[in-house]
Amino acid sequence: MTPSPNRIALAGLLTSIALIFSYIEVLIPFNMGIPGVKLGIANLVIIISLYYLNGRYALAVNLLRIFISGFLFSGVFGIIYSLAGGLLSLLCMVLLKKTNLFSVTGVSMAGGVVHNLGQMIIAAVLVGNVKVFVYFPVLVFSGVASGFIIGILAFLILKRLPSKPL
Repeated sequence: MTPSPNRIALAGLLTSIALIFSYIEVLIPFNMGIPGVKLGIANLVIIISLYYLNGRYALAVNLLRIFISGFLFSGVFGIIYSLAGGLLSLLCMVLLKKTNLFSVTGVSMAGGVVHNLGQMIIAAVLVGNVKVFVYFPVLVFSGVASGFIIGILAFLILKRLPSKPL
């Protein structure tokens, strides 16, 4: 299947929006007193890409966002952590979406938790100690909470988009 120019352009726009959201998250520090907890507003664009376009486009948008925002805002380690979380999260969301058993919000919540899991795995590898997983229950809660908010927003946006992309 040849990708349409309109879908490619839409993916480019979504990537730009995701980068803007990443920048906003850098500018407006969200500090709940818990290190590593972020709103993940750029993930809103990934969920929309997944549901409105498909998994391949969502992967492209996610990878471009991770690398560009990593080079601009967080450096190599930021890219490594984001890749681990973003790719594992997207894989989980694609699989859950295919089952048709979960809502957009449910898929987003699972994605939030699995994103944190991916980052914890990288942390354990880099530190060389699995004791970092003691912190994981806190990240499960934050992943569910942020995934819920992002999922509700994505659902509301998807309802307002035309039924088929260009």
